[in-house]
Amino acid sequence: GGFGVDSGSASAAAAAPGRTRQDVREVSAVGFVGMLFAAKKVVIVPGYGLAVARCQQKLAEIVALLRKHNVIVHFAIHPVAGRMPGHMNVLLAEADIPYDIVKEMEDINADMSSYDVGIVVGANDIVNPATQDDPTSPIYGMPAIEI
Repeated sequence: GGFGVDSGSASAAAAAPGRTRQDVREVSAVGFVGMLFAAKKVVIVPGYGLAVARCQQKLAEIVALLRKHNVIVHFAIHPVAGRMPGHMNVLLAEADIPYDIVKEMEDINADMSSYDVGIVVGANDIVNPATQDDPTSPIYGMPAIEI
């Protein structure tokens, strides 16, 4: 389960009709680095946890390194990610993330399948599939990034 979802609801949400389920694999730090550099396209979904940890500068360094190695990197931004609407855009701008790689949720959701690697940094509710397919969830009906 997860916050606001009991184990029965989580199973139902994962198997909901109309949703494709992708495998999630745990990897070591070294394996993760290898995945990033082997990818052609990477999408990063930052959330409130990124803001709290204040790690946008380190994330910007990783993005710069990937781009230097010709990896296409985009950020998928939820309208309310961070502490208030627009907060994530400000944090990324402060870290000198190029504005042209920052994509709004409604512009990037349809393209998610084109990415080789997806990274969720400090986000939970804004990527939770229960928002779309679990009517018992307290966050049901909220738009989510479909990673």
